[in-house]
Amino acid sequence: MPKNKTAAASAKASTVAKAMADRSAAKYVDGFVLVVPKNKTAEYRKMAQLGKKTWMKHGALDYKECIGDDLNVKPMGEMKPLSFLKLAKTRANETVWFSFIVYKSKKHRDEVNAKVMNDPAMNSPEWKDKPMPFDMKRFAYGGFEVVVDNN
Repeated sequence: MPKNKTAAASAKASTVAKAMADRSAAKYVDGFVLVVPKNKTAEYRKMAQLGKKTWMKHGALDYKECIGDDLNVKPMGEMKPLSFLKLAKTRANETVWFSFIVYKSKKHRDEVNAKVMNDPAMNSPEWKDKPMPFDMKRFAYGGFEVVVDNN
């Protein structure tokens, strides 16, 4: 392998190793549950892609946006779990999204979020006075300390 390819492969391996080490240091997660009308999923996806780019740019370790796929839950033995559809009170033309952002700590989350809120992309005239592509009355958000991890 030529030297420049070896150096590039080594640099990539180093970057991957650092990213994995950062993820293993993750101790805090912001979680979100959103109700998105099915006819607005493309609009929400565009907004989510901007969110990922912005949060990752400012130091988030990971960022996931997940659209509901298997939400008609079945009993688990004696347990009868509440489905996200019922929890979020969705209608036939809506779906549930579950999203999360991973940080090193709650302090790190606060630092990243402060940078995100000051980022020009988050204050773009494109978004000013534009209604959100999800139901803000059924939007849930919270910060969670990681207590069980794969490390």
